[in-house]
Amino acid sequence: MTKKQRAQIILDELEKLYPAQPIPLHHTDPFTLLVAVALSAQTTDKKVNEISPNLFEVAGTPQRMAKLEEWEIKELIKEIGLSNTKAKNLKKMSQLLLERHNGEVPKSFEELEALPGVGHKTASVVMSQAFGVPAFPVDTHIHRLMKQWKLTEGKNVVQTEADAKKLWPKDTWNKLHLQIIFYGREYSPARGKGDKDFLTKMLFEK
Repeated sequence: MTKKQRAQIILDELEKLYPAQPIPLHHTDPFTLLVAVALSAQTTDKKVNEISPNLFEVAGTPQRMAKLEEWEIKELIKEIGLSNTKAKNLKKMSQLLLERHNGEVPKSFEELEALPGVGHKTASVVMSQAFGVPAFPVDTHIHRLMKQWKLTEGKNVVQTEADAKKLWPKDTWNKLHLQIIFYGREYSPARGKGDKDFLTKMLFEK
């Protein structure tokens, strides 16, 4: 079976499993999505969703976030990892949104990645899910599963993202990356035995 054939099977099966997959991070607009994704680095989406309602009630706009002191932001996000760095980044990010973009989240990869705490993956999530621009954010689940499915050499996430974009049509990227993430969590967790991982078995059964 070729890579393209395996990729098509994955696309078909995940569409059956997750025909309408919501974004796992709670948000109400591009700014709150940007904040939630930035907070999710080295932290579970579940934990971010637990603390974000209080954060967004106090600082759900760049204007309100920028007015807070770093320690006040840290107090609101202290339950998640790297809270010191993330608090500093959120304040500076909000200030720059006001200074450079009139308080609006920019709609380009370059401008997003120029913001503190925003890497390529975070920018890709915002571009794809807030603005509908085709992107393929690669997280640990996607990186691991694509290696497992022998769709990439997987030496780094940059290569994995490039390989994913070659294998699947552009109009599937925004939904498919979410579908793979949910499949990984439900059927093939990193620390699990993979007993429920029917897709890998389907692709490589003799």
